[in-house]
Amino acid sequence: MDAILDELTRVAARLVVEEGLDYASAKQRAARLLRLGARATLPDNAALEDAVRDYLEAFCGDTQPQELQALRSLAARWMERLVEFRPYLVGAVWQGTATRHSDVCLELFCDDPKMAEIALINQGVRFDAGVATGVRGEPIAALRVQERVADWPEPVGVQMLIFDADDLRQRARVDGRGRTRRGDLAAVRACLERTDDA
Repeated sequence: MDAILDELTRVAARLVVEEGLDYASAKQRAARLLRLGARATLPDNAALEDAVRDYLEAFCGDTQPQELQALRSLAARWMERLVEFRPYLVGAVWQGTATRHSDVCLELFCDDPKMAEIALINQGVRFDAGVATGVRGEPIAALRVQERVADWPEPVGVQMLIFDADDLRQRARVDGRGRTRRGDLAAVRACLERTDDA
């Protein structure tokens, strides 16, 4: 990795950890901060994830494990509330790189996208509805709520990406490194129990 790309990767990693940016946004903002042109070579996600883990180890080792545990507990509670939609935890909270600045990201699988909205309304939950970009660039429905975590000054975003029920079988089960890219409620509970035992 050349020096400029290495610096860009480090800056992007800091933005991911300290500001909770997603990888794509962090790379673009890092390139702007370093005054690189629009044609600058950006790091791939695997290199950025490695840099994020390095940053966490160097600067957040005393706080990040507890923050991750709190976020996984929050995810499990929401997954229990939405169990009828076969929720899966994805992203930084699942992969273990999340901090209090990270969103909890859930994938829900519904026969009708409106069913998740109706469930939240019936539970008295205030939410924002919008559109997100799926893994193939397609638009997908997304719901977002804000949740308070004890002693944290800012609320945590819980994002729910709504997929068709048939998509569950088609969604990739592993990432580019052969790791499970998502976890169901049982897997999240297992992560919480392992951390409790540590």
